[in-house]
Amino acid sequence: MRKQFGLKLFVIPVFLFLFIPLFIIIVTSFGEKPTIQFPIEGFTLDWYANVFTTGGFLTSFWLSLRISFLATLLALIIGVPAAYALSRYDFSGRKRLKSFFLSPTIIPGVVVGFALFQFIVIRMQIPIFIGLLLGHFLISLPYIIRVVGSSLEQLDMSLEEASWTLGCTRLEAFFKIVLPNITSGIYAAFMLAFINSFNNIPVSQFLTGPGFTALPTNLMGYIEYNYDPTVSALSVLLMLLTIILMIIIEKTLGLASIS
Repeated sequence: MRKQFGLKLFVIPVFLFLFIPLFIIIVTSFGEKPTIQFPIEGFTLDWYANVFTTGGFLTSFWLSLRISFLATLLALIIGVPAAYALSRYDFSGRKRLKSFFLSPTIIPGVVVGFALFQFIVIRMQIPIFIGLLLGHFLISLPYIIRVVGSSLEQLDMSLEEASWTLGCTRLEAFFKIVLPNITSGIYAAFMLAFINSFNNIPVSQFLTGPGFTALPTNLMGYIEYNYDPTVSALSVLLMLLTIILMIIIEKTLGLASIS
């Protein structure tokens, strides 16, 4: 009983600390005044309309959506085989290679963004869209390798070995045995990498240009000059998008486990 009581004393303040700011954001998105204030005076949906008509938010949203999806998909295509090789093969330099893949999560984001800007934009003069895609791919790849690698470590290797004795090649065993058993890990890795890419600021801030401004960068620029409830409305919509993505992934994982 004492342990449960102590746990409640810890959980409730943490829950309130996380929930109250979100509650304030939701409430202030409906206020009539052109400044963010709590409690609000009046009720309006105009700030939600502003998200779609002002500030270029809609354009930057679609850019961030395309960049994040393509970067995460590319990270999956490269990261899943890489995670398999790192977990199943023992070769010289394996630990160093794994550390190299995971390095973008260790190095500060500003350093990663500035380094990519120097190399991609200044040195290589790669188009902005391709530069953004490469930058977000690099920050998505570690999440794919880490989560998928964890799923592979929990998968009993004797299943693969049994398939080899039955005549399957390593490639056939990978697609018939390994891949179906790590589906949940792949979905979780995709979601984690996608959300991290979509919300990333340092890389998007450095790898930007005319007509190619990601949503987080656009939002930061908007706040600098216009601190109105449009920001709260956009934040609410992004929270809803995240919840929808989580529900979709959860439903997909449920269907995958049943099949």
